[in-house]
Amino acid sequence: MGRAFNFSAGPAIMPEAVLQQAAAEMLDWHGSGMSVMEMSHRGKEFISIYEQAEADLRELLAVPAHFKILFMQGGGLAENAIVPLNLSQGGAMDFVLTGSWSQKSLKEAGKYGPARVAASAQADGFTTLPAPATWQIGAHTRYVHICGNETIHGVEFHELPDLKALGCDAPLVVDFSSHVASRPVDWSRVGLAFGGAQKNLGPAGLTLVIVREDLIGHALPHCPSAFDYKLVADNQSMYNTPPTYSIYIAGLVFQWLKKNGGIAAMEQRNIAKAQLLYDFLDSSSLFENRVAKDCRSRMNVPFFLRDESRNEAFLAGAKAANLLQLKGHKTVGGMRASIYNAMPIEGVQALVAYMREFEKTLA
Repeated sequence: MGRAFNFSAGPAIMPEAVLQQAAAEMLDWHGSGMSVMEMSHRGKEFISIYEQAEADLRELLAVPAHFKILFMQGGGLAENAIVPLNLSQGGAMDFVLTGSWSQKSLKEAGKYGPARVAASAQADGFTTLPAPATWQIGAHTRYVHICGNETIHGVEFHELPDLKALGCDAPLVVDFSSHVASRPVDWSRVGLAFGGAQKNLGPAGLTLVIVREDLIGHALPHCPSAFDYKLVADNQSMYNTPPTYSIYIAGLVFQWLKKNGGIAAMEQRNIAKAQLLYDFLDSSSLFENRVAKDCRSRMNVPFFLRDESRNEAFLAGAKAANLLQLKGHKTVGGMRASIYNAMPIEGVQALVAYMREFEKTLA
């Protein structure tokens, strides 16, 4: 079949150049006589890989010096527990509900302290974002949590909220799993950002946490040591054995991003890809996207056939055309095209061409 256009929401498409380099280095990394999979995480070879990856990520995302970059495990779901274990100090936390992932975050945090709903778009079917001016943030909240991009419902914050402008001094916590490195981050508005790498930065297994230094060192007594941000930071993410191969692959992705113009160039590519797909959906009589235009995700585009009896035929034809993983999440149905950084515009062009032809056959 050859390489297909893979629209999976994650684990997701990887840059082909990265896969080729990893294949070439599989048995012998840079003359070491070892695969990266076989290296000690404390050996000089892997330490050099780790240090380069951290430096490249800090450069790419313009992470300020007073933020720590942690390479952890457990994915976004685990961070939904790890964040309150480190930041809540047993106090209340506020959540803005914009889809399935922020709902999961609220539920998990409630195990470790009072978790409150500051705002919710559930009444709109999670097709809009609550305006920050309407958020009901508690006076003594420990942090405010948002999901920057909801992978399932396809809504995205195109600008991070300014909590100080809302009269809130608490840190903003951002789950940026599904749009990290797709756009710049305004770190002046962020206290902590976390995300799994498997959507935009690498394979499953690696979780990134970027946290302001003053927020670490306050973990609850029952926080597991391996999840205590201070211990992880003090040990350069080597307190326990890190996901070494996932860090190596992510490091190759960071280098690929730098070679291809960095985050600014990625953002422009992502805008063009998303616009191409949304323009077709808006002009179609068969397909539709239900998300408000001002908060449509550039990364995950859910869409529906107005005649859902055609769903299986659509998916079968897509697979035959080497367009894979287009079925929507089971909780919402329909279809979904995830068009992360590594998805070339040719993939979106092929998808739109197929959708246009599919629609013509039903005319």
